[in-house]
Amino acid sequence: MKFKSQKGLLIIFTGNGKGKTTCAIGIAIRAAGHGMKISFIQFIKGTKETGEIKALSRFSDLIDVKVMGRGFTWKSDDLSKDEKAAQKAWRHAKNLILSGDFDMVILDEFTYAINYSMVSLKDVIETLTKRPVHCHVVITGRNAPQKLIDLADLVTEMHEIKHPFKDGIRAQRGIEF
Repeated sequence: MKFKSQKGLLIIFTGNGKGKTTCAIGIAIRAAGHGMKISFIQFIKGTKETGEIKALSRFSDLIDVKVMGRGFTWKSDDLSKDEKAAQKAWRHAKNLILSGDFDMVILDEFTYAINYSMVSLKDVIETLTKRPVHCHVVITGRNAPQKLIDLADLVTEMHEIKHPFKDGIRAQRGIEF
């Protein structure tokens, strides 16, 4: 097989199973190990201090972390505030993607902002197609839109087979957050 030249990839982790954010964090750590500059932007989540944010913050020389969500939308006290937060986070992400200053931009829990029409899918696709050739973009979240999947270079769908929550076991520190 003859390989094409390297390029920034669009990577999507989607599906109803656990592990989407965890995979994105793994890629961020791997990229940081190679000295790459990464931006990790968390949409939706945001009301709790999480292990992933604490861990990524330890790499602050290479990984810029921004938690920009107001928490899960099903717990929202005001969806219009959630929408404004998602739009602000998207504007920030869009500027970083197009700037060329980052080797990788991770948009965690981003599919929710698209699927709830808080962010325009058309704008997202236009931005992703205009990104600098070296910039990898990683998107996580359930129900990735088909148009985004079609544009992607790598898509992994997580399928839940078994989860302790169904047995009445609460989310575990170090596992879910």
